[in-house]
Amino acid sequence: MIDASVLVVGGGAIGGVTAAKMEGAVRRVAVLDADEEHVRQMRGPGLIVDVLGEERRVELEAHADPAGLDGPFDFALVTLKAPHLEAALRPLVERGLVRTYVSLCNGLVQERIAGIVGEGSLIWGTVEWGSTNLGPGRLAQTTSAPFVLGEPDGETRDRTSLLAEVLGTVEDVRLTENILGQVWSKLLVNSSLSGLGAVSGLLYREVMDDPDGREVALALWREGHDVGMAQKLTLEKVLGVEAGSLVVRGPEDRERVDGAIEVAMGYAGATKASMLQDLERGLKTEVDVINGAVVDVGREYDVETPVNARVVELMHAMERGERSPGRDVFGELRRLT
Repeated sequence: MIDASVLVVGGGAIGGVTAAKMEGAVRRVAVLDADEEHVRQMRGPGLIVDVLGEERRVELEAHADPAGLDGPFDFALVTLKAPHLEAALRPLVERGLVRTYVSLCNGLVQERIAGIVGEGSLIWGTVEWGSTNLGPGRLAQTTSAPFVLGEPDGETRDRTSLLAEVLGTVEDVRLTENILGQVWSKLLVNSSLSGLGAVSGLLYREVMDDPDGREVALALWREGHDVGMAQKLTLEKVLGVEAGSLVVRGPEDRERVDGAIEVAMGYAGATKASMLQDLERGLKTEVDVINGAVVDVGREYDVETPVNARVVELMHAMERGERSPGRDVFGELRRLT
């Protein structure tokens, strides 16, 4: 058993699966989640987790109120949606319950988290595997892929190595000295596949199997890649492929891109976008820190991002109930490419 105490902040699709797979392999695992019914189920009879088709039930230490927590924790794994970060993390910081926080969130939220917990207290990370929230007490891991972890300054510390050991009980872990590039590469996945999966209502593989969907996804990827290049980032591999391998500039790139798509879908094809899950549950999505982040940084560097901008508009219309996810968005978006 690994001698570490871990608090998972957010027991939803990623956080709940992580806690369940870690339980019994790490000295202490606790979950903090605002959904009281979900917390009750986790405590007993236990969280039901379908891991790639194999179902298990796991009882967990779970809390809906941070006042019920006693520390200290070596790590807090932050898997929350962007709008909930301040409310969830501030009480933990004020009580000094956590030594090191770990951002495992989607989108560009790392600086926001650092502003709450302190830059020196934060490790950055990305999650390449996917999972689905099936309702209180039920989650499903749908794909298998690594965590990627790194210190913002590129150094590897004892705490990073311990964290890798902890998360290695869940999935493979890769350490990088270039976490800034890794985070942007993951943003390409979220903006292209999660964004498009959400507005179309499709799984990642279904998006890429649709001819128009594939072209729009590649256009979104190219826009985000261009913004990354404008920042002079060195982008890292994601979903088993180099970030540049999915950039189409001309017909000569097609064979390379088709091969890269096949590899990437082998990792993530069965993923249901977290933003689609939010839309289905009537929740606000994270589009502003995903596709919206590509648009905002692109504007800063004078890179045009019209397809990402339209995805943001579509998502907000769907949040308001003015439109519903569907394949009809592909034709509309392709006209912008």
